[in-house]
Amino acid sequence: MLTSTDFTGLFNERFFRNFLPKPALDELRLGVGTPDFKLTDVTNDRTVKLSDYREKQPVILAFTRIFTEKQYCPFCYPHIKALNENYQEFVNRGIEILMITSTDKKQSQIVVQDLGLKMPLLINPSCHVFRTYQTGQALGAPLPAQFVLDQEGKLIYRHLFSFLDHNASVEKLLEQFKDKEILNS
Repeated sequence: MLTSTDFTGLFNERFFRNFLPKPALDELRLGVGTPDFKLTDVTNDRTVKLSDYREKQPVILAFTRIFTEKQYCPFCYPHIKALNENYQEFVNRGIEILMITSTDKKQSQIVVQDLGLKMPLLINPSCHVFRTYQTGQALGAPLPAQFVLDQEGKLIYRHLFSFLDHNASVEKLLEQFKDKEILNS
């Protein structure tokens, strides 16, 4: 449940490692594959490797900002809910959403339960994948970003956080597949 007054667990090693602002860098090139990674999916209790999706289906990497299981980013919370509410529409089109958070396993399991997440929630408490994708950071957590990969794993769209345009909308993400043929697995 979203709470605005409970700061338990907020001031941890991750918070201090990500405290100073670093802007997101727009260095991943469109039309090129993105770096592979392997993370734990707490929604389905399995390990997910990005390269396992290549040649199978398109993927949206939704990097999100969750401070603790009780503290959500005010810009990311509605985005998480919108992606979750529309998850089946993505699945019906053969698209997987991999939501990536920097919270630890215990915090993330509470998030999955509280929000009733249907999509995979991948945990990255060390923030190494956030750094690899250069999403930026500020005030204790990495910044949100969305990367849309086609069926071959090539980057076809990216959205980096700004205060004017926080996260790519569900409509904007679906729009990236409008003219592309998607093979269902």
